[in-house]
Amino acid sequence: MNQIIERDPADPKKKEDINPLLKLALELGPLVVFFFANARGESLVESWPALGSFGGPIFLATGLFMVATAISLSVSWLLTRSLPMMPLVSGVVVFVFGALTLWLQDDVFIKMKPTIVNTLFGSVLLGGLFFGKALLGYVFDSAFKLDAEGWRKLTFRWGLFFFFLAVANEIVWRNFSTDFWVAFKVWGIMPITLVFTFSQMPLIMRHSLEDKPAE
Repeated sequence: MNQIIERDPADPKKKEDINPLLKLALELGPLVVFFFANARGESLVESWPALGSFGGPIFLATGLFMVATAISLSVSWLLTRSLPMMPLVSGVVVFVFGALTLWLQDDVFIKMKPTIVNTLFGSVLLGGLFFGKALLGYVFDSAFKLDAEGWRKLTFRWGLFFFFLAVANEIVWRNFSTDFWVAFKVWGIMPITLVFTFSQMPLIMRHSLEDKPAE
């Protein structure tokens, strides 16, 4: 009999859904703030001299990125009384590496943040498969109903994709300018992720349980 991987059974409460457009805004908002602050850092400092205490544009962008991330997580919590695991983990890394970036005035830390986060997610997903757990089902179960084989395949592909993102980030920040890295982080990673996500739809359709009779 096919099995569906469900959310934590210890949590009896159904999590309320967020409007998809609002969810997208909460996820992309901090990145847009990061890009805008880095691109317009000097103008922002001219308008609000106090912002100059952060340092150069990348440090100002890092500080505002941390603030925007905190606001995003807070709004998500207020609306659903829960925090999605992936944004929460990413937020924690943002705060830790952002703080190191500002304290040491070294942008290497914030540039390494995507590498750390994506490597962590990839390791968790592939490590879960090693122990027989398709952990992606806990993240996407509210969006898709797949059989066990579908969750295993999708988890494996996303695990590899996270490692690809980690490698891509390392290549870009180590070989290109800071401005190019910021632009790639905001306007490159998202389209790549969307293309990858849509490329998985055939697999999702093949293993979807919604169109299959219960066994």
